[in-house]
Amino acid sequence: MSQQVYDKDTFTLDDKMGDAEFDIRTFVEVSKLEYLENVIEGTVIATMKPDRENCLAEESYIAWENGQVVQHMFLRLRNVECGEIELKLHWIAG
Repeated sequence: MSQQVYDKDTFTLDDKMGDAEFDIRTFVEVSKLEYLENVIEGTVIATMKPDRENCLAEESYIAWENGQVVQHMFLRLRNVECGEIELKLHWIAG
């Protein structure tokens, strides 16, 4: 999945500010686990470490919060001088 960020200034609305990618496969796999209802609130289920293959600025944790699988992450933007974006993913069962 690729995330692009644009600024809102007086020039144009689509000035590119950078991009970042992250892999959601582990997040989806954890969300499909059957034992999650028995997990204690705040339990970290998986951890992703920054490496050359991802845009993570720091470790990202997938945890059980308020009866949901949640992942917090900070992504370092590429193709730009500097910048980060903070994301929080929630799995919504359908």
